[in-house]
Amino acid sequence: MNNNSNRTKITVIENGPLIVEGYFNIKGVNGELLSEVDKTFLCRCGKSSKKPYCDGSHSK
Repeated sequence: MNNNSNRTKITVIENGPLIVEGYFNIKGVNGELLSEVDKTFLCRCGKSSKKPYCDGSHSK
């Protein structure tokens, strides 16, 4: 049951965001659906004003 087309891939960018690829839902802290996407960039530095998404603040 190893279907690679349905797998989610997470790539760590040095001094940058997490790139998440695959088909998935992103939910907020209250369980509300934020988005249904197949690729996104998630903040891991904590400086983004658009959390959980990266806005490039890590490079400033």
